[in-house]
Amino acid sequence: MPMFKVKVKWGRELFPDIEVNTDEDPILFKAQLFALTGVQPARQKVMCKGGILKDEEWNLQIKEGATILLLGTKEEVPQQPSEPVKFIEDMNEIEMATALELPAGLTNLGNTCYLNATLQCLHAVPELRSALDSFRVENADDDSLAITCGLKFLFKQMERGSTITPIILLQTFHRAFPQFSQTGENGTYRQQDANECWSELLKMLQRKLPAIDNTESADAKEQIKKYNSFIEQYFGGAFEVKMSCSESPEEETTVGKENFLQLSCFISPEVKYMLSGLKSKMKETLVKFSESLGRDANYSRSYLISRLPAYLTVQFVRFQYKGKEGINAKVLKDIKFPIDFDAFELCTPDLQNKLSPMRGKFKEMEDNKLNRQTAKDPLAEKDKKTSESDERAKAETEQYWFDEDLGSNNSGYYTLQAVLTHKGRSSSSGHYVAWVKHNDEVWFKFDDDIVSSVTNEEILRLSGGGDWHCAYVLLYGPKLLPKPIEESN
Repeated sequence: MPMFKVKVKWGRELFPDIEVNTDEDPILFKAQLFALTGVQPARQKVMCKGGILKDEEWNLQIKEGATILLLGTKEEVPQQPSEPVKFIEDMNEIEMATALELPAGLTNLGNTCYLNATLQCLHAVPELRSALDSFRVENADDDSLAITCGLKFLFKQMERGSTITPIILLQTFHRAFPQFSQTGENGTYRQQDANECWSELLKMLQRKLPAIDNTESADAKEQIKKYNSFIEQYFGGAFEVKMSCSESPEEETTVGKENFLQLSCFISPEVKYMLSGLKSKMKETLVKFSESLGRDANYSRSYLISRLPAYLTVQFVRFQYKGKEGINAKVLKDIKFPIDFDAFELCTPDLQNKLSPMRGKFKEMEDNKLNRQTAKDPLAEKDKKTSESDERAKAETEQYWFDEDLGSNNSGYYTLQAVLTHKGRSSSSGHYVAWVKHNDEVWFKFDDDIVSSVTNEEILRLSGGGDWHCAYVLLYGPKLLPKPIEESN
């Protein structure tokens, strides 16, 4: 029965007796829905019994009288611009740069996309750029100093907004880490693992880039002395590690501390979301010798975060070594990650208590915003125009660190700043790309020297599940709380 009628539900509207002809491609049915609703086929999700209808084949069993759900919004009718449109060919260089706002790309020097993507993600941290800009040294007489100076110089070049060839930094990096300079049979550099590159760069900066002191708080100044570097200060977190004997409850639980520069999201058949992947290895069982029992026994070891850094790095453990093939094979599984991330569940009770006051301020802001929208207060329009990435807004945000701990996060709330993705089946092949947040609506995609703008929706599609770009390393920054609108005037 190729011809029959169905009901289509779209939002609050119901369209009865819509003809379906399964002898024709589904795209024609979607064209009918476009004529009825104004929702373009590319923006439509046509669902029945949980499945989504494809454009090219009838992959769903739809019967006479079935109710079909249509999801999608129609595009608004464009408004006439208040100013005459100026075309790119009519613009001068300054006007063009202002219109496009495209930052600097980095030239691929032969399978160096892993380094380019890492550099673009790290460049997204304004405090790191500032710390490097303030860094002073006369003679770069060792590898860590050379790399720190090389990053300082490169980041300065990138501010100009044109394509940069990072040959000096690459050569410095290769001298420090010869394993990254290996070449293949054709003489070109071999592809390398971007997370290894990320880790090595941070370790180099950790040795030489000093902690910064831009606070008047005496407590904070004392705390800063405890940090050996800017990296520990702004990227470093700490775990409280508890170990207890499962077979001898009376044995004393040991409590220790471990520092980290990134969290690992482990991927298993059960894991579908980043948070569950992070939590999966924060409690584990192991066997070790028990002094009280005089034999090997089962122990439980748990990890909870006792210090949250301003910038939280999350690595998706996507590569697993396969001995027979001799490669790090990639796990393509789709793991959802959020734009806004709350780390509260991962923290110790003591830290959770410390986070509560700032979290209360965030809740108060959201409640006030909701009340203004409900009451149609004119301030609600001002809320919409406030952007975390706007420089003026940044100057009018609440402090995101604890008074006594510059470089920490005092709320547990984070917002995604950069994503490093991999496309391919192995860490020693494929291609790396960086995606960096520009503002609340726009991201920049850095595919080596090709820079383009994308939307939040495209970022969320980087969660994996196929041969498209898969998120490999995520960089979260502190979620900034705007000061009350009345206060910031």
